Amino acid sequence: MIRDAYNAAATCFTDLVARVTVKQWEQPGLGVWSVRDLVGHTYRAFVTVETYLQQSALHVDLERPVDYFLQAQAALADPAAVAARGREAGQALGPEPLPLVRETARRVLQRIQESADTALVKTPLGGMRLIDYLPTRIFELVVHTLDLAAALSVEVAVPESSASVALHLLADLAARQPGKAAPLLLAATGRGPLPGRYSVL
Repeated sequence: MIRDAYNAAATCFTDLVARVTVKQWEQPGLGVWSVRDLVGHTYRAFVTVETYLQQSALHVDLERPVDYFLQAQAALADPAAVAARGREAGQALGPEPLPLVRETARRVLQRIQESADTALVKTPLGGMRLIDYLPTRIFELVVHTLDLAAALSVEVAVPESSASVALHLLADLAARQPGKAAPLLLAATGRGPLPGRYSVL
């Protein structure tokens, strides 16, 4: 299921990138990012899988996808650094982003198909099994595809398999952080709005 969900999320994202017009690349995307920056940042959900598979880890440091995000919050979540990396990734797309995004997605999906679930990937936060790392990339693809759709003022249907993985990880993040689970449960069951600026990230 995880592999299918990643494939579906990748396809959904690349199909949406194909809808970006020449004039839209430099318009506002998300926060300080342009559409180009947002696409570049999201495209890293392909690049990191490929890169980390090439740098095989020696052992497992992070057992679950939620562990990765909680570690990232503590170690890598400097907003200025994240913004800068997004801009750099946007520029790296070059003058024709779509062919690069499509080709990289194709290559990475092939590499995943050829790799075992237990293949160890070397992330900046420690070693993980491929099958445990992929949900973190599905989450990024799903959320930022929705961000891109909002920036372009278009609708996009998130694949069911991808949405299921992303929502499961979202629930895990809420459950693991004090004071996050109850507001989400109440809001999701129609019992009231989420508190202002609520986020599990």
